[in-house]
Amino acid sequence: MRRHHLGRWGPAVAMTATLIAVAAGPAVAAGPAVAAAPDRRLQAAVEDLHELGITGVQGLTRVGGDTARARAGVGDLQRGTPVPLDGYFRMGSNTKTFVAVVVLQLVGEGKLSLDDTVDRWLPGMVAGNGNDGRRITVRQVLQHTSGMWNYTNDIEALGSYEAYLAHRFDHYDAADLVALAMKHPPEFAPGTHWDYSNTNYILAGMIIERVTGRSWATEVRDRILRPLGLRHTMAPGDRPTVPTPHAQGYQQWAPGGELTDTTVFNPSVADAAGSLISTPTDLARFWQALQRGKLLHPREMAQMHRTVLAETFQDWIPGARYGLGIMFLPNRCGGYWSHGGDVPGTSTANGVSAGGDRVAVLSLTTQLADEQAAVAVQRRSLQLMDDVICGHA
Repeated sequence: MRRHHLGRWGPAVAMTATLIAVAAGPAVAAGPAVAAAPDRRLQAAVEDLHELGITGVQGLTRVGGDTARARAGVGDLQRGTPVPLDGYFRMGSNTKTFVAVVVLQLVGEGKLSLDDTVDRWLPGMVAGNGNDGRRITVRQVLQHTSGMWNYTNDIEALGSYEAYLAHRFDHYDAADLVALAMKHPPEFAPGTHWDYSNTNYILAGMIIERVTGRSWATEVRDRILRPLGLRHTMAPGDRPTVPTPHAQGYQQWAPGGELTDTTVFNPSVADAAGSLISTPTDLARFWQALQRGKLLHPREMAQMHRTVLAETFQDWIPGARYGLGIMFLPNRCGGYWSHGGDVPGTSTANGVSAGGDRVAVLSLTTQLADEQAAVAVQRRSLQLMDDVICGHA
């Protein structure tokens, strides 16, 4: 099977990002309350990530009632401003967890079934070149076992800085993105293997709209954001900018090449696969609420947590498994739940314990092209997750 490229709002388990320059300075907050006790393990982690080459990083950990925040680097290379302590960032594929929650809520309400075919809700949408929506279920869409081609492999703006500048404001309808995938034959027959494909979650967003008559973004807002009070999480639609305060995102297109600012682009290219914007505080609250059973009933939660081996991720994280919009990552004390993500210039990593009492969120604002550096960043990020989830050895 084709090896998945993780630098296109993938789950960031092998993050193509690293961090540069530690900066001091006053805290800049997206929300009204960001003060927290210092945590040496979190501060050490963000500084280590800085040393590995990322321009800016912000992080949050919460263990029981103790919350810590830390930052390293600069938010803007040209101005040298500090990274916001609880600033906005593009979460990339962590969006998929929100979308999966909505689908599972609809399942719990009896409005659709995980065993429904894609063709039942979107007749004729998945067809051609061997693709057949009559053979793909909603469960397979959410679990990346559908076999469909990853449309982001064909997005011109992701190929080079020149292409990014030429296409960064392009608008895409969801059907346009699915059509890109339909130009290719499937990678495998539905249900026979696992490989990550953003096409799955474009379809999941379309299914939500077909079932409810409202957009996936509206359903996420009304079913998740408002009930949990996530006032700093949003679906930007076509808006190309990130709210203030935020750090700039920087992409390196080739090993050893210059960093280019990729903060501004039309996020419709990511849609339900990766367009949400959030803050560390909001994202940590979401993960804790999810694991504490505040968003799904036990039956639907059990479905979300039914995992299969993430076959094409085994080179990076042996034992990684994928549920419905959520990953299980093994570690020294058993494992934890997660779903990172990346867009050009930005990555997020996170982890939450089974009961939701321990959580960590990192936002990284550089994507480096050097694979060795990316692996080093991944390892340091995973070490922090282990420290938070397991406690000090």
